[in-house]
Amino acid sequence: MSGTAYTQIDVWGLVFAMLMVCVAAGISMAMKLGVGRSLVWNSVRSIVQLLAMAIVIAYVIKLDNAWVTIGLICLMVLAATEITMNRAKGVPSGMAGIVLLSLAITMLLMLTLVAEVIIRPKNWAEPSLIIPLTGMLLGNAVSALALGLSRFFDSMRERADDVQTMLALGASPWEAARPSIRNSVKLGLLPSIAKLETSGIVTIPGMMSGQIISGENPFDAAKYQFVLLTAIAALTLVADAIILLLVYKRCFTSYDRYLVPPPAPALSFKTIGSMFRKATHQQLLEHGTDGASAKKQSK
Repeated sequence: MSGTAYTQIDVWGLVFAMLMVCVAAGISMAMKLGVGRSLVWNSVRSIVQLLAMAIVIAYVIKLDNAWVTIGLICLMVLAATEITMNRAKGVPSGMAGIVLLSLAITMLLMLTLVAEVIIRPKNWAEPSLIIPLTGMLLGNAVSALALGLSRFFDSMRERADDVQTMLALGASPWEAARPSIRNSVKLGLLPSIAKLETSGIVTIPGMMSGQIISGENPFDAAKYQFVLLTAIAALTLVADAIILLLVYKRCFTSYDRYLVPPPAPALSFKTIGSMFRKATHQQLLEHGTDGASAKKQSK
């Protein structure tokens, strides 16, 4: 297979791609879905981020410095934390530290296992391997964490009566929250399971395709893609389990009373501090969800 020849996309190709987004946004507005503006804005943000990251990755690979590689990975984890908090709906304030800790632990574990145990490169901080691997793992972890967190707090609000009954009968907070934790982890893992099921038949993964197009051995490309997919599935499960084990007690007071914190305000420059600041006891009492307030909200 010869070289790395490919057809370049010119400016008009990018313009046409944005026109497709604008058409989709117009359809969204006509159907009153409320996502048209977000679709356009995030498309613009995406191309800017991709162009910037392409320049940064090329520079870091050329520099080949372990500390610069680690610094870029840290920035990616911080960005993943912000995006997770922005995507997760109905999640209380003060969760950013827990999300950051969960992502840091799972990324360190997965990168160590995948890069140093399975792939074993000559340079442990090889930027051409570590940075793309980090990006693909984080991209899937962000979606899973946001989905899992949103579902957990929604479930705890929906199960208000069940939780109150279990606590009254002597159950611990862990026993009362366990059904919501189990369902949330399962929901977050479903996309990864679907990827494993459809890869190579319905979907042709980008990493494998890129390696084959660049002239690599097809079997080696398939092995790399398999390792990545299994790492994504494991990372999703571990990250979701860690974060939910750390946050489930946020739905209970210090004396085991059921009280779900109120959702954090929409993320903006004014409210960014709420990502790290918990709701006060007074705010919990005024805006938190217990069995009685859950019934009122459902009506």
